[in-house]
Amino acid sequence: MRVGIGLPSTIPGTSGERILEWARRADAGPFSSVSVIDRLVYANYDPLIALTAAGAVTRRVRLVTAALIGPLRQTGVLAKEAASLDAISGGRLTLGLGIGIRQDDFTAATAELKDRGARFDRQLELLHHIWSQKPFAEGQGVIGPAPTRKGGPEVLIGGFSDKAAMRIAKWGDGYIASTGPRSAGKLYATAEQAWREAGRPGRPRFVAGSFFALGDEAKERGRAYVRGYYAFGGAALAEGAVKGILDSPQAIRQAVQAFADAGADEVIFSPTDNGMEQMERLAEVVG
Repeated sequence: MRVGIGLPSTIPGTSGERILEWARRADAGPFSSVSVIDRLVYANYDPLIALTAAGAVTRRVRLVTAALIGPLRQTGVLAKEAASLDAISGGRLTLGLGIGIRQDDFTAATAELKDRGARFDRQLELLHHIWSQKPFAEGQGVIGPAPTRKGGPEVLIGGFSDKAAMRIAKWGDGYIASTGPRSAGKLYATAEQAWREAGRPGRPRFVAGSFFALGDEAKERGRAYVRGYYAFGGAALAEGAVKGILDSPQAIRQAVQAFADAGADEVIFSPTDNGMEQMERLAEVVG
């Protein structure tokens, strides 16, 4: 089981230098990847820019969007940005994509929330078309750069429905989502069945995720951060997310084992506090 760590790029007050320091430390081990979360109407850094900065100071870890809200973005621009980051980082980008759920993000992007699923399906098709180095449209040139990997960077699809499983089977390399091990196992099984029915060889890659906070002070700050981050969905959603924070070494070890038993190939732990001691404490637990 590989273990990645989120960058603190979504935690308010995090400096650019702290993100770079965090990425360098993650690259030194034992982590397999660094990841970012996507929001528009929030005090976070843009996820692709944060990953580009992290990629510039690292050489080993994969760079993961967990997950980028595809329908907020113009497809040709997204294809170019992703291919550029992948090429500059030596093929280390894992592009996790989802449809998003927050009305404020879509309003700010002047995009419609209601038809995002259909637009996402078309977007996935166009991304792969662009990355195949075919002209975007008749009479137009090719959008470069050429992807490091034939067909484009690794794409993981997020979501909690059968439609998400269908998207994985058709356009993705695997599945990414932050949910409990039991729910994850059911989602993985659905995705793997769709994968087989589509006639694809092998199996999809499964990436799980969870928040963590280690240490008494970090626990309190972490709860406040997660509660604020999920406030858009009301008290029930926010408190449910707070309860899901892993706040002890034992809880983290148990989560790694539970996700492995569910079929996950990698689990990414996202910080809820931006102190460097969080990185060190997690490294001690999973190293």
